[in-house]
Amino acid sequence: MMNYTFLSATILLVLITDPVGNIPIFANALKHVAPERRAKVILREIMIAFALLLTFMFVGESFLRVMNLSELSLQIGGGVILFLIALRMVFPPPASEESEILTEPLIVPLAVPAVAGPSALATVLLLVSQQPERRLEWIAALCVTMAISAIVLVSAERVQRIIGTRLVVAVERLMGLVLVSVAIEMMLRGFKVFVQQLMRG
Repeated sequence: MMNYTFLSATILLVLITDPVGNIPIFANALKHVAPERRAKVILREIMIAFALLLTFMFVGESFLRVMNLSELSLQIGGGVILFLIALRMVFPPPASEESEILTEPLIVPLAVPAVAGPSALATVLLLVSQQPERRLEWIAALCVTMAISAIVLVSAERVQRIIGTRLVVAVERLMGLVLVSVAIEMMLRGFKVFVQQLMRG
């Protein structure tokens, strides 16, 4: 089992929700939204994503029981999802694959899956299922993560102008590289526990 602190859980959630990597997604989705409405739309989508992730924190254990899933399968599965997400951060798909949104987005694709994607949902489930007694810490970590996402995305245009597109891409790749390491660590720990259980059985 991976023991997270408040700080490490916050860093993990920030890496997974990837506010810097979401800048081009949000910019593309909000292209046809009036500039004065963009901040409101971003904050609304962040709040929807926060509500969804918070819900998963409270129903996570029940969800695992209903689906007959173990914490071990969740850890290994979450690691696989994180690894795939991280690879897309390090090796992004061609820009032509992104579809242009002509109307104001609602829930999809910004709240889900850009912010509250499968990896983020799996991570909050994993945190609560492994250490349910620290639920308040995980909620606080999620609040900090959503605040960081909101600040980065609302000021995205200014950030891009100040640091430039190349530096944004470089930061995105670096975050992806860190997340690859986190994903591999999750999978290795999961497989280690699995082997130990096999040997005991």
